[in-house]
Amino acid sequence: MNTPYAKLTKGTLLIASPDLDTGMYFRGVILLCEHGPTGSFGILVNKLLDIEIPDEVINLKDISNPHVQVYAGGALQPNQMMMLHSFEQLPDQTLQVCPGVFLGGDLQFLQQAVAEEEGPSIRLCFGYCGWGPGQLEKEFLSGLWFVHPGTAQYIFNTPPNKLWRTLLRDMGGKYAVLSTIPDDLSLN
Repeated sequence: MNTPYAKLTKGTLLIASPDLDTGMYFRGVILLCEHGPTGSFGILVNKLLDIEIPDEVINLKDISNPHVQVYAGGALQPNQMMMLHSFEQLPDQTLQVCPGVFLGGDLQFLQQAVAEEEGPSIRLCFGYCGWGPGQLEKEFLSGLWFVHPGTAQYIFNTPPNKLWRTLLRDMGGKYAVLSTIPDDLSLN
């Protein structure tokens, strides 16, 4: 039996349907980092955040690596910073979420990576998205989320303000049509 929510696996991108039309999840794209019987957790990957980070952690004005961006990762624990990155040679504290995309790393790694002009792509994400047992499946089955396989290209190389539309266009068919809906329906 092939259940439709079987597509909800680690490394899947959750793309907000147009029915999610307000708040942080409006046109949101979430990278699903863990999914199982005890619940799920993911990180928003297309909501840039303008925030001051303490200089002892990282001084964003003095970094050499041009591939560092700061995101709102979700509504839960917005003061908690998580790091998505493209650096493959890390020790055990890192989880591969999908090909070329890793979650984790310590402060020393972060400080070294931002000092390198040719350093890895890094997304500093504040907060995360979480679901209790069965909650994400219910939201998916009710049509709140579309799914697409996650890739480093989408996470690190697609401009965040274009990611929602790009994914829907790449999915084709009815999804491509949805990508043309204006942000503000009153302009239609």
